[in-house]
Amino acid sequence: MYCRGYRRHEIRLRLNPIRKFLEEGLPDHNLEEAFSKDVCEGERIIFSAGGNKMIFNETKLKGAYVIEIERREDSRGFFARAFCQKEFEAHGLRPVIAQANVAFNAKKGTLRGMHFQYPPAGESKLVRCTRGAILDIIVDLRPESPTYLEHIAVELSEDNQRSLYVPERFAHGYQALRDGTETSYQVGEFYTPACEGGLRYDDPRLQLHWPLPIASISEKDTLWKLLDDIEPELKRKMSA
Repeated sequence: MYCRGYRRHEIRLRLNPIRKFLEEGLPDHNLEEAFSKDVCEGERIIFSAGGNKMIFNETKLKGAYVIEIERREDSRGFFARAFCQKEFEAHGLRPVIAQANVAFNAKKGTLRGMHFQYPPAGESKLVRCTRGAILDIIVDLRPESPTYLEHIAVELSEDNQRSLYVPERFAHGYQALRDGTETSYQVGEFYTPACEGGLRYDDPRLQLHWPLPIASISEKDTLWKLLDDIEPELKRKMSA
C-alpha cells in the first residue's frame, strides 16, 4: 500500500527520503512505519533517517557513555532514534538487549541501588528516564581499570531525554528527583539471581552523594554489605 502510493511521486530511497517527503508534501503517513515494514510484495525497504543518529559522549569511566538523541522536529512533534545495533557496535558497546524493564517511583527521594551481576552474567544497561527525573550513579568495579571504584553521576530526565550506557562490571543505582518518576532499562543479560550482587548506597568508601533525603528504599538495598567486607571476593569474581 505505502509503496504504491509513494512510487507515484518517484521516490529515490538513496536521496535522503525524509527531506524529500517533507519538501514534496506527500500524504501524511507514518513514515517510520512505512519504511520499516516489508512492503511492495516482499521487497525490504530499510528506514534510514539520514543524519538522524544518536550522539555518544564517553565519560571519564571508559566504556560508559551518556547518549543524546538527535531530534527531527516538525509540526507533529519530533522523531529520534534511541537505539541502533550498528551504532552501538561502532562504538564498541554491547548491542544485545536480553530484557527490557520499567520501574515506577511514586515519591521523589526514592532510591534504588547499587546493583550489579557478576560474570559470567555481567549486565550492560541502557537506562532512560521516560517520566520525571533521576540522578543516576554508576561505579566502576573492574579491578584492572585505572578508574576502579570511581563513579559518575548523571541527571536523566524526560526533559533532556538522555540515556546512560552502563557497561558490564559496573554497579548502578539512582534516586528519583520528582514524584511519579518512571525509568526504563534495556539490559544485555538475563536476570540471574545466582550472580546478583550489590553495594550499599551509603558506603563511606564510595562517597556517593544523593541530592535528596531517602524517602523510600527496599529492605534488600539496605542490607548489602560494605565494600570492606566483600572486596576480596568482588575483585576475584570481577577480574577480567
